[in-house]
Amino acid sequence: MTIDELQNEVVEEFSDFTDWMDKYQLLIDLGSDMEPLEEKYKTEDNLINGCQSRVWIHADYHDGLLTFQAESDALIVKGLIALLLRVLSDHTPQEILDADLFFIDSIGLRDHLSPTRSNGLLAMVKQIRAYALAYHTKEHAET
Repeated sequence: MTIDELQNEVVEEFSDFTDWMDKYQLLIDLGSDMEPLEEKYKTEDNLINGCQSRVWIHADYHDGLLTFQAESDALIVKGLIALLLRVLSDHTPQEILDADLFFIDSIGLRDHLSPTRSNGLLAMVKQIRAYALAYHTKEHAET
């Protein structure tokens, strides 16, 4: 599936709920369903700066695709990272760099997150894009 198709899925899933308490519960459930990040990836290099809670993102690059794994010690933040990984993982660096992450506004996250969580979400997106840029640059340096 394309990044836009995955985003549309997320928007549709969240549109089933009108109450933000239900949407927060969905975020918590999504985070709870994530596979735990292996301890060897919980390093300073993978720790996201700008997040109030602790968030680690690890990237693997295989066959032209970036795959992400992550974990957070905060339930809602873990749900946010689960959404980002669902949308962006298993795509090429170029697809990730070109992605317009419209789902964040479409489901109302920007309006319903505290300023610190909103900053953390932006920091996570920035880090994922930094990984994509690094692998994109590496791809083109090797050709």
